Amino acid sequence: MNKIVYVEDEPEVGQLIAAYLGKHDIEVIVEPRGDRAEEVVAREKPDLVLLDIMLPGKDGMTLCRDLRARWQGPIVLLTSLDSDMNHILSLEMGANDYILKTTPPAVLLARVRLHLRQHVATSSETPAPQLTPHKALRFGTLSIDPVNRQVLLSGEQVALSTADFDLLWELATHAGQIMDRDALLKNLRGVSYDGMDRSVDVAISRLRKKLLDNATEPFRIKTVRNKGYLFAPHAWDM
Repeated sequence: MNKIVYVEDEPEVGQLIAAYLGKHDIEVIVEPRGDRAEEVVAREKPDLVLLDIMLPGKDGMTLCRDLRARWQGPIVLLTSLDSDMNHILSLEMGANDYILKTTPPAVLLARVRLHLRQHVATSSETPAPQLTPHKALRFGTLSIDPVNRQVLLSGEQVALSTADFDLLWELATHAGQIMDRDALLKNLRGVSYDGMDRSVDVAISRLRKKLLDNATEPFRIKTVRNKGYLFAPHAWDM
């Protein structure tokens, strides 16, 4: 029997998927929190990980990226977010597939089985030395390499502090989405926004300057009034 860890915070959805896959000889362990998922994967050693995107503690995109850095099994995102950008980003983060929750259960089962078969076939081949898979994010002239922590803009290296790189990575992996201060602080520092902390605003200003954004009317890292910041994925072609 194959084993899957399914990270899903909606109990009814988790139970339904677990019950259906269980009827087809796939054991499903449901974990509701993103920030506990890596511990569960390390403990249970599943054959495949199934992730929702909107999760408490750590979102599915970030979790996918973090898992892929240390785990070689198939990762499949199962989500209600029908977005081309999210689909592309999930593959860039190391996911093997992106499936909508509206997909018929039989089709979901077939695709899960496909990834399980492919993983078994790959694992049974004669092993060859490999680098840990990773991909830089690229938006026009901007390239962000998470492993070497290197940022290039129009071929020129951009020097960033550790904190500023982490902030840029957080924004870029959520390209096209509004990220409020609370989400950024929680994801980066594990603290909530108290209404007074301006560290994110200061760091955004530094990033804009180093990434040649317009300080008066930013078009690359935009301010969305009363909501937060938005990394514009199509503003890096010039």
